[in-house]
Amino acid sequence: MNRNMILGGGLSALMISGALLSLVWTPYDVALLDIPNKLQTPDAQNLLGTDHFGRDILSMIMAGARTSLGVALLAVAIGLAFGIPLGLLAAARKGSWLDELIMRGNDVVFAFPLLAMAILITAVFGPSALNAIIAFGIFNIPVFARTVRGGALSLWEREFIMAARVAGKSSIRISFEHILPNIVNLLIVQGTIQFALGIQVEAALSFVGLGVQPPVPSLGRMLADAQTLVILAPHLAIFPGLAIILIVLGLNLFGDGLRDWLDPRLRMARS
Repeated sequence: MNRNMILGGGLSALMISGALLSLVWTPYDVALLDIPNKLQTPDAQNLLGTDHFGRDILSMIMAGARTSLGVALLAVAIGLAFGIPLGLLAAARKGSWLDELIMRGNDVVFAFPLLAMAILITAVFGPSALNAIIAFGIFNIPVFARTVRGGALSLWEREFIMAARVAGKSSIRISFEHILPNIVNLLIVQGTIQFALGIQVEAALSFVGLGVQPPVPSLGRMLADAQTLVILAPHLAIFPGLAIILIVLGLNLFGDGLRDWLDPRLRMARS
């Protein structure tokens, strides 16, 4: 286990633990407005200060991180649920019209920039957490389909796959019994990367008002609310921004370290 994996895992665990803790406890109620104590700087009572409505920023960050993680996790789940079967099918039918159809469909989705597609979907169907999940989930499908197809193609000519074919197993059965278990490491690494990207997408959509809607806390909307008050109360932008940076950095470092750990060739090259 390398330093990137340890550091990234520690940062990720810290942020995820805070998000999960917010399900049962936060220092203050995130829906509680305390106008007389608005824009308070960090002190012993409010460790990260209060916002323009007097809400505790630490509590808001904990709840906002939970929202971001939930959106990113569900979007990655959508990508895995549809991308894995499509990638396995394309690899099993390499060179056929079905393979071409799947891969050209992936190209169509990739032709649209992620944020542009997400903004388009949420603008058409309305701003909400569900539409943000759908938008990023659609983008994740070709990502995982390509990952699975690439990994599967390198296995189809291996001896153990040829033995399974001689034994009379169908392509579908071989794909799920022999191919998929051998590319799980690729999916884990890619899932970590997409998870981190999903947090950024959720924050970006909420920042422009197309993501999670009030009163649900969101790190992106906290940054948007801080824009006009950044000179008067810079802590309103610093702490939510720092939270996004730490969790994305942690996940990226963890994914990078996990890739090295699962791939002996990369581990030896960096040692």
